[in-house]
Amino acid sequence: RHDEEAVIDQGRTSNVVNIHYEKEELEGHRTLYVGVRMPLVRQSHRHHRPHSQKHRKREREKDSAPTEQGYHYTPSQRVQFILGTEEDEQHVPHDLFTELDEICVKEGEDAEWKETARWLKFEEDVEDGGERWSKPYVATLSLHSLFELRSCIINGTVLLDICANSIEEIADMILGQQEQAAEFDERVRVKVREVLLKKHHHQNEKRRNNLLPIVRSFADVSKKQSDLHLLDKPAQTLTPHPSPTTAEAKNGVNHETSAMDLSKAELHFMKKIPTGAEASNVLVGELDFLRQPIVAFVRLTPAVLLSGMTEVPIPTRFLFVLLGPEGKAHQYHEIGRSMATIMTDEVFHDVAYKAKNRADLVAGIDEFLDQVTVLPPGEWDPSIRIEPPKNVPSQEKRKMPGALDDSASHSKPEKHSGPELERTGRLFGGLILDVKRKAPWFWSDFRDGLSLQCLASFLFLYCACMSPVITFGGLLGEATHGHISAMESLLGASMTGVVYSLFAGQPLTILGSTGPVLVFEKILYKFCKEYTLSYLSLRACIGLWTAFFCIVLVATDASCLVCYITRFTEEAFASLICIIFIYEALEKLSHLRETYPVHMHSKLDLLTIYYCKCKAPTHPSNETLHFWESNKINMPGIAWENLTVTECRYLHGEFQGPACGRNGPYTPNVLFWC
Repeated sequence: RHDEEAVIDQGRTSNVVNIHYEKEELEGHRTLYVGVRMPLVRQSHRHHRPHSQKHRKREREKDSAPTEQGYHYTPSQRVQFILGTEEDEQHVPHDLFTELDEICVKEGEDAEWKETARWLKFEEDVEDGGERWSKPYVATLSLHSLFELRSCIINGTVLLDICANSIEEIADMILGQQEQAAEFDERVRVKVREVLLKKHHHQNEKRRNNLLPIVRSFADVSKKQSDLHLLDKPAQTLTPHPSPTTAEAKNGVNHETSAMDLSKAELHFMKKIPTGAEASNVLVGELDFLRQPIVAFVRLTPAVLLSGMTEVPIPTRFLFVLLGPEGKAHQYHEIGRSMATIMTDEVFHDVAYKAKNRADLVAGIDEFLDQVTVLPPGEWDPSIRIEPPKNVPSQEKRKMPGALDDSASHSKPEKHSGPELERTGRLFGGLILDVKRKAPWFWSDFRDGLSLQCLASFLFLYCACMSPVITFGGLLGEATHGHISAMESLLGASMTGVVYSLFAGQPLTILGSTGPVLVFEKILYKFCKEYTLSYLSLRACIGLWTAFFCIVLVATDASCLVCYITRFTEEAFASLICIIFIYEALEKLSHLRETYPVHMHSKLDLLTIYYCKCKAPTHPSNETLHFWESNKINMPGIAWENLTVTECRYLHGEFQGPACGRNGPYTPNVLFWC
C-alpha cells in the first residue's frame, strides 16, 4: 500500500567540485520520512496554511522532530537527540570495516574496481604497487574534501533502509533515482550500471592462492541469515522495481555465485575484525562518458553479503558511490577517504545507523566538523603519517547531552582515584568492597588462564620472578653471611607469590627482593652483629610487626593515601635504588683495593731484588699465642720462609720485603689490565 511504502530521500545532483550552497537552500531543505510509516494526517496538509501554527506544532511533537519554530538546534544537540532515540533490531550499531575501491581502467584491459585503502580503526593504504599494506596510521583529511562530502550528501541520492540481495539490485535503485537529463540518457545509464557491476580486485588476491580448504565458507552462513531477515522484512523497507537485468542475474546469467572463495580472503586480517562486524564500501572513480557526477549513499536493511565486493566475507551495511567526469580523480579519492574516515568516527558511526533522513546525516557531518582540528599548511606536512595513539580518547561526552565543553573539562582538576581508593568510613570497608568486586570474576580468571595464548605470559613471569629472587638471594647470602640466601629467598617468594596471586587479584605482579630490601637486611645484620643479637629472631619480629601494621592499614582504609603518590615519589624511590647500587659498586671497588693492594711506588729497575717472604711475628699477641697453644704448633720447628701466602696467614705470620703490603704481597694486575 502507498502508506506502507518508504519514501526515498531524493536530492539534486550537481557538479561535486563546483557546488555553491546558500543558507536559504539549507534552511529550505524539506525533512522527508525514510523507511518509516507515513503519518495518516499528512494528506490534510497539502494546502499550506500559514495560520495553522498550532496544528503544525502538534504534528512536529507527534513526529518527535528535534527542532522547534524560532529555535535552531546546534549539530551537537541534534546528534545527541538522534543517538537518544530508541534502538530497534535493524538499527543497532555494529563494528564497521570500511574499504575504499577506485575504478581502474587500463588500456587494452577490462575495467575493474581496485582496492586502495581500508579502515578498521585506522587507515591502511596499499603501497609498493599493490604488493603490501602500509602500517595503520591516523588519517589526515583536507577541510575542502570534508565540505565537498557534505555537499554530496546534501545534493546526492540518499537511500535508507532499502532491501537488496545483490549489487545488481542496488545499482538499479541508485540509477532509478537519478534525474532524467540530456547528459544522462539511457545509454549512459547502461554504461554506469556496467561499471558498478565490474569485478572488485583486492590487494590480498595476488599473494594468497592457497589457504586451508577446511575453513567453512562464511558466505553460506550469511546467505542463510539474509534469507531469514528477508522473511521478517518490515513493509516500510524499500522494494526494488524488477528489471530484466535483475531477473537474469537471479537466474544465474552473468552473475557470480554467492559463495565467497575463501582462498582469496585474508583470513589473518579476518581475525582482527570483531565478531558481528559489518562492511562499509566506498566506490569512487572518474568516467570519460559522464558529464555530471553520480552520488549515492545507501544503507541496507538488513546487511547483505555482496559477493566479491569486500576483501573479507562480512555483510555490507553501507555503500557510498561517487562517479564523476574525468580530470578530478584526486578530488574523488579525497572525498572517498573522507567518507571512509568519518565512518570510523565513533559518533558519526552511530548516527549513520540511526539516521532517519538526509538531515540527520548532514547533522552528523556538521558535528564532526565542529570537532576537527585544522593545521596550517605551512606548519605541517600532510605526507607525514601520524602513529595511532596507545589510548584513544573517549567520545562519550559528544554523545551525552549537557556534557562539559573542552574549556570546562580542562579547568576541572582530574580525579586520579577510582572507587577502589575511596574511603568508606567502615572497619575493613575497603576490603569488603574489594571482595565483592572480585568475587564474580574469581573463577573466570582461572578458566581464562587455561589457554595456549597464556603460555608465553607464564614463561615470562616465571623468568621475571626467578631472576631477581636468585640475584638478590645471592647478594643477601653475602651480606648476612649465609643466614638468608638464595634458597630462603626462593621459598619465601614462592609462598608469598602463590598467596598474593590467589587472593590479591593481581596475578601479573612481580614479587621479590629489591635494592632497598638488600640494604635494609645488610644494615640490620650489621646492627645485630655489633650488639650480639640474634639476626633471624629479630627479623621474624620485624615481619610480624609489619603484618600487624598492614592489617591496621587495611582496617582503616589507609590505602586511599595511594592517590597522593605522584610521579615525583616514584622517581625518588627509583633514584634511591640507583644511588644504592652505585654506592655498592664503589664500596666493593674500595674493598678490592684493600684486599688486593697495588704497589704505586714500584720501580722497574728494582724488579730483580723485589721479594715478599713470610716470617714469625716479632711480638705475637695473646690471641696468636692461644692459637698456637690450642693447635700444638711448635714455633722453632716451622720453616717460615718456605710457607705459602695461605699458610702464613693461617699461622698468623708476618710478611716482609719490598714487594709486600700490609696484608700480603702486592697484586698490581687486579685493577689495571696490563
